[in-house]
Amino acid sequence: MIVCVCRRISDREIARHARAGLGFDEIQFELGVATQCGQCEGCARDVVAQCSATCPTAHIKRADHPMEGSPWNPLSPSLPASPAA
Repeated sequence: MIVCVCRRISDREIARHARAGLGFDEIQFELGVATQCGQCEGCARDVVAQCSATCPTAHIKRADHPMEGSPWNPLSPSLPASPAA
């Protein structure tokens, strides 16, 4: 269904961007939805909210040190030290 008549943006297009992790403001910037007459803003926000609720994005914690906990890091505390030859 067309949500934004001014820019001809469908609910599927908005949903695809929302599932990719974009919020309403980012989608508005990317697609231009709700930037002309503004009548579609409520519906567009509803589509984003529905997609965000059904497809939550994972929050990945980055390690403080790039090699921390890496299996190939010989100094990693999780691996035993190899015996000296």
